[in-house]
Amino acid sequence: VHGPWGALGPGHIGVIVIWDRKTTIFIKLDPSYEGAVCGLCGNFDQRSKNDFTTRDSMVVDSELDFGNSWKEASTCPDVRTTPDPCTANLHRRSWSVKQCSIIKSRVFGLCHSKVDPMPFYEACVQDSCSCDTGGDCECFCSAVASYAQQCTKEGACVFWRTPDLCPIFCDYYNPPGECEWHYEPCGNRSFETCRTVNGIHSNISVSYLEGEGPRGVSPSARGPGSPCCTLSIRQSAGGPS
Repeated sequence: VHGPWGALGPGHIGVIVIWDRKTTIFIKLDPSYEGAVCGLCGNFDQRSKNDFTTRDSMVVDSELDFGNSWKEASTCPDVRTTPDPCTANLHRRSWSVKQCSIIKSRVFGLCHSKVDPMPFYEACVQDSCSCDTGGDCECFCSAVASYAQQCTKEGACVFWRTPDLCPIFCDYYNPPGECEWHYEPCGNRSFETCRTVNGIHSNISVSYLEGEGPRGVSPSARGPGSPCCTLSIRQSAGGPS
């Protein structure tokens, strides 16, 4: 599956940063890093309950205590309060609540028993309230897409995008008179990139990313320079290697 994703970082050291060129970033690590990292992104030990581990190796409940512990400069003042974006931007709250309710609706009914929708709904409302000066829909769409991806990982593929709600237009990639490229909401397990097409493989999994892809055509059957390569995730800032 290909699409609006770009990847930065040398995959050969086991770290890839995937960005959708908008408001979503994934940091993918090689399995060998499990439990061997720390910081604001957690420790990669598959246990979310200890993600708030401070620089002093203490597990805390407060996001403020956690975040303040990872300050790079001791001269920076501690953050004392967590601002509520919906209180600061009251005009955004009703819109955010209404739009984000899709996460709790029948649209995602297939997923509700697999992935609790409430944390994602609450995060969606907060994010959507925060984006009050341009890009407001992107924050909302990214929040819903985050829940959709978790659903996909649990085997509940949801077709939630519409032409009026967070659309992804794949026709742009189709030559005149052809309809090869289609939107794939749930990705697949055999994610192809320019590096894998050229025989450079990694242990890092980047499956289940939504995007555009050709139906009925194996990406590996295409050579370098083909649409498969030019539209794939690029594993380095300089493009295909």
